[in-house]
Amino acid sequence: MTESDHRGHRRPAFFTESELEAHGPAYDPTEQIYVAHETALALVHAGRAAADPAVTGKLVALVDDIGLSTLAELWSQRPARSLPGALWRLYVLREWVQRAPEEASRQYAAGIRFTGPNHAVAGAAEPPGPQEMGRVIDEVLRGVFEGDLAVALERAGAFCRVVSAGRADISSGDESAEAAANVLGMAEDLMVCARLWRSDSLD
Repeated sequence: MTESDHRGHRRPAFFTESELEAHGPAYDPTEQIYVAHETALALVHAGRAAADPAVTGKLVALVDDIGLSTLAELWSQRPARSLPGALWRLYVLREWVQRAPEEASRQYAAGIRFTGPNHAVAGAAEPPGPQEMGRVIDEVLRGVFEGDLAVALERAGAFCRVVSAGRADISSGDESAEAAANVLGMAEDLMVCARLWRSDSLD
């Protein structure tokens, strides 16, 4: 298995394997591949076509309505550098911030001094408290449906880079180091997805 193959199927590192599996099985039978990509594309197009803040709000809070397990079944096993893979990571990121806002803000705040330019791209307010974390992630998801999707992916990637740096700085041990590295890998995947979207190659 190549490094790119491994990256394509790696789960986001905000939850443990057991926590993600508690939401339901994430599987990738052949017949689900088409559905995964079509639902991701339809979701993005529906949000953009509606041009309605109420619709955008519902799409941003999609996991609140249908649960993370539903998206896991659809998208979690698609390659990281694909549209369903990118959307899955954005919703997992939002779920993590909602479930652990103080942890997210602590790690983000710790990472700012190492990743100032990424903090600027992410667009989080200062001081980056728990409420600011939730606000910036919702803004990122709104950008998927209302703004430039590539910019939204870049903001999410920058956010992850800051979190990764902060997590590495305030945590210790091999497990924490691996978790920080995985979040950094997620950031790189999102940045690549942004470039692919701009070249009309993200499917």
